[in-house]
Amino acid sequence: MRRILFQFGSQLRRHALLLGAYFAQYAKVRVSYRSDFFISLATSMAATFFSLGFVWTLFQKVPRLATWRMEEVLFLYGFSLIPFGLFNVLSMNLYEFGSTYIMEGKFDRVLLRPISSLFQVLFETFRIESFHEVLVGLAIVIWAGRRLAHHWTLLDAALLAFFGLCGGVIYLSVFLFLTTFSFWFEDRIGIHPPFWNLLAFGRYPLSIYSSYIRFLLSWIVPFGFATFYPSARLLGRAEFRAYAPLIPLVAAATLALAATAWRFGLRRYSSTGS
Repeated sequence: MRRILFQFGSQLRRHALLLGAYFAQYAKVRVSYRSDFFISLATSMAATFFSLGFVWTLFQKVPRLATWRMEEVLFLYGFSLIPFGLFNVLSMNLYEFGSTYIMEGKFDRVLLRPISSLFQVLFETFRIESFHEVLVGLAIVIWAGRRLAHHWTLLDAALLAFFGLCGGVIYLSVFLFLTTFSFWFEDRIGIHPPFWNLLAFGRYPLSIYSSYIRFLLSWIVPFGFATFYPSARLLGRAEFRAYAPLIPLVAAATLALAATAWRFGLRRYSSTGS
């Protein structure tokens, strides 16, 4: 048992050092093209604040959205940016996997290295500018919490960090699972776009949707467990409290499913033949 724990710790340390090296190297390259980096950052921030402005404008027309006040919806919106930002930092290669790694043969190079292929695909590139989404999300959550007279405790702060991480894992796992279809169906665009559009539904209370949409976003494509149910728990919404213990379980289940699909995809991969 002690030997197994030692080997696990050694592998964990090795991968942590590799992750740091990957990030440092990519950050140097990214920041060296400063104009491109700041243009990307400005574009990303503009999209974030445009979506926030839509929510603000909506509540200038209606006082409530079902039983939800403006501050509660803004709290939900702010929280949704935290897992979304974490996911966005790592998601670049998932969108380009079919075109770059499979169709252009880059995946052959990945398989030659003595390190996990999934680790390399996730951490070879980063969307560094998406870190702003996490910071903006935290600022909105704190602001909305004050407007709601929410008294933060150490448990709330720990749950905020934990739920944000679980939400990022859920997003990453869902889109990783979708990425694995590229092993069977070679296509440059992939099947991400329809599911990408579903992300916006999680930024609003699920209770405003029909039962079919709620079921879809809870048990089929579990974006509700990435954003809505954590926010409802932090806001103290009693009607959704029973879902809170399921959040880490859903995150673990989606990650396990995505990892299993990746292993099956690896067996299916047969190189480009060139």
